[in-house]
Amino acid sequence: MKSAVVAVAAALGALTIVASAAAHSSISPPVAKIKTLQQFTLELQAEKEDATTTRVEVTFPDGFDVETFPATPGWKRSAVTAGSGEEALVRRVVWTGREPSTDTDPVFHFTATLAEAKNYGVKVRQIYSDGSVVDWAGPEGSERPAAFIQGVSSLGGSSSSTLTIVALVVAAIGVVLGIIGLATRGRPLT
Repeated sequence: MKSAVVAVAAALGALTIVASAAAHSSISPPVAKIKTLQQFTLELQAEKEDATTTRVEVTFPDGFDVETFPATPGWKRSAVTAGSGEEALVRRVVWTGREPSTDTDPVFHFTATLAEAKNYGVKVRQIYSDGSVVDWAGPEGSERPAAFIQGVSSLGGSSSSTLTIVALVVAAIGVVLGIIGLATRGRPLT
């Protein structure tokens, strides 16, 4: 029983490492409630050892309605909107600046509302100081995927998102460990 618990814990750790290694451009939270204004964080990985990110261009899909941007030290921001006045929607934003070192990942924050329950792919273009360009605009599972966010009508409801599944697995492991602890009353397993 002990080795089964260790194997499950190792598998969960491996899944976490693989998921983070594959994410070059990501927005968190990866799952968000629709029709609720919330803060999102865009993070890009610094993948070049000899160049820093100097420009980030982000294109938001329809229904991903961005409202505000807090200041990001070291970066200037310009936005392209559709519509006017209070009805204006940010469709694209460009940050220009420079990270302090090649080891620093660019991170940007913004608030937005998701219009409906579906997957949203946010296209990101990363431009480096050496002039190279990386487009994170592909489909999920591709070599260079867009940053995806799943809009859900309720968090923890009937959604079968990855986050919900992981939470259930971790809870099940906790229950099993609790039962083992009660059954053995603290005595070592032999």
